[in-house]
Amino acid sequence: MKAAMTTDELKELVRTVPDFPAPGILFRDITTLISHGEGLAACVGHLADRAQAAGAELIVGMEARGFIFGAAVAARLGIGFVPVRKPGKLPIATIGIDYALEYGRDRLEIDPGAIPSGHNVVIIDDLIATGGTALAAAELLRQAGARVDHALFVIDLPDLHGAERLRGAGVTVEALMDFPGH
Repeated sequence: MKAAMTTDELKELVRTVPDFPAPGILFRDITTLISHGEGLAACVGHLADRAQAAGAELIVGMEARGFIFGAAVAARLGIGFVPVRKPGKLPIATIGIDYALEYGRDRLEIDPGAIPSGHNVVIIDDLIATGGTALAAAELLRQAGARVDHALFVIDLPDLHGAERLRGAGVTVEALMDFPGH
């Protein structure tokens, strides 16, 4: 059996789109990574190894690309997956948190019954930039009774300091790759 792709090889599968969504931005597009079967499998494998090492009892992913990676990692580890949703997407009573965006505010919601109290939850998302969504998710999960000590990302944009902000909230952050700039 062929060895899994390295993180350096995975990084080569991420497409960079200049000037999207605004001039001067280098958008890191994972579409080319997730459409590559071997690359997607290797990416999930690397994330699953890290989640298992962190003692994950439950995986949580943020809407929407966190669903792709988080659910695949949870399935690979044989543990549950809980989606962190945008407002109004869950058909039951939820708990939520409002948080600041660069230009405005947003809200995240979860089904509080899906988070067993004291469980070690690992957050997984495709990318960490400023860290606002991940910080809000960690706070929301902690309000629900989870232990949130680890967050895993496919991509880190270190110049935007999101990983630093998350570490400041007591969360260990790991990313499979990073890209300078924003």
